[in-house]
Amino acid sequence: MTHRAPHPPADEIAASPATGGYAYAELDEAASLGHAVLAEECALAIAYNGISHAVMMVSPSALEDFVVGFSLTSAVVGAAEDIYDIQLKRAGEAFSADVEIASRAFWALKQQRRTLAGTSGCGLCGVEALEQALPQLDTLSANPLPPAAHLVDLRTRIGEVQKLARQSGALHAALFVDACGEIVLCREDIGRHNALDKLIGALSRENRDARRGFAVVTSRCSLELIHKAVRAGFASLVSLSAPTDLCVRWARRHRLNLIHLPHHSAPRVYSPAP
Repeated sequence: MTHRAPHPPADEIAASPATGGYAYAELDEAASLGHAVLAEECALAIAYNGISHAVMMVSPSALEDFVVGFSLTSAVVGAAEDIYDIQLKRAGEAFSADVEIASRAFWALKQQRRTLAGTSGCGLCGVEALEQALPQLDTLSANPLPPAAHLVDLRTRIGEVQKLARQSGALHAALFVDACGEIVLCREDIGRHNALDKLIGALSRENRDARRGFAVVTSRCSLELIHKAVRAGFASLVSLSAPTDLCVRWARRHRLNLIHLPHHSAPRVYSPAP
């Protein structure tokens, strides 16, 4: 991916929080006053080759990582190399991302949009929606589980690297733990899907192998996160919250190692099946 015109990094054009945080009054007899830093939220409009595609509510950090990850996990592009350029712009409290993608990817995107538009009035749009909710995914190659030692004190270590959440709370995180057991990437967002997309985008932009380590999500593990993890080629996904039964079935079906890390007990391996 190349950038044809220089532009400021996403973090530099992010909306600035209120200086000193936001004032609040405690609801008790003392009615004490205080200030708190709150999580930032903004609208991001994404357009591919000049055609508007989606508007997402995101945290204004690592926006380029998010655009790359969203494009990959939404199957807009098949590989990061299909993204030629990303131009981020800010207009007030909103952001826009103008993304230039390969002709073949744009043609496929237009065909998909045309199909959805053509079926919207004939009662078949639910079929299209189901195909997107339960898509056909490639089956991963079998990979060994991460060493148990790499999960020791993981919750504590995550708390230490979640810089934005320490300031404001209200943020999910997606992290990558490398083959040595070190947390090497952390991406945070108000949306759990967004956080994982940012992580996937960061891995792609840094040319890291998603199989040489494992991903961690601090949020509830839903089926959409399984989709993204499989499409990104992760060997293992660790969730701090218990997965749903559908998540476990899909993880086993696609050979994604799925591990739940409870608060006060040993890690639980749900996939592969014991």
